Amino acid sequence: MAGIMEKIAKSLIDGEVETVGKLVQEALNSGASADDVMNKGLFGGMDMVSKLFKSQDMFIPEVLLSAKAMHAGLDVLKPVLTESSKSGVGTVVVATVEGDLHDIGKNLAGMMLEGAGFNVINLGIDKKTQEIVDAVKEHTPQILGLSALLTTTMPRMPEVIDALKEAGLRERVKVLIGGAPVNQEFADEIGADAYAPNAGIGADKAKELIKV
Repeated sequence: MAGIMEKIAKSLIDGEVETVGKLVQEALNSGASADDVMNKGLFGGMDMVSKLFKSQDMFIPEVLLSAKAMHAGLDVLKPVLTESSKSGVGTVVVATVEGDLHDIGKNLAGMMLEGAGFNVINLGIDKKTQEIVDAVKEHTPQILGLSALLTTTMPRMPEVIDALKEAGLRERVKVLIGGAPVNQEFADEIGADAYAPNAGIGADKAKELIKV
């Protein structure tokens, strides 16, 4: 059974969308469990994509194609996945803060997190602080990922953290920040739990935060 998992992972890395879907179905037909196909095949492939991206041996267009291939495989798996499988290793809410319309980095981070086994709730761009706090209340994630690509929107990040404290939610959720103008010093200054310089490292940081 290891052979088919390796084929799924390789096809995913190569961005072969249709092939991944067919191989996932083939694996299920041959008796492989949905959990194994998801974890060893799809997530195994995305883990390699993450490593290649971090080492600059893959670039954003290729990563997006690999993510599309992963989703094609997940679409085949959905009817047979158990609820426990769907929950993955944890839940992450991601958002670009108010006043910022950039979403490529956030979306890429979301795909990497999904590839690492997280359930990702992507709120989108230009999200008001209260909307983000409300989403944390509703979805009870282990991690909140905040993105800012403009120096003018960076102050929204500490604003969100303060609002989480006021709502009594700060102790329940780890805050992971990213974006071109932010750095580790800024993360320390505002009291964030972690900083990720890129999407691939973001997935690793998320796993560290919840000790996966």
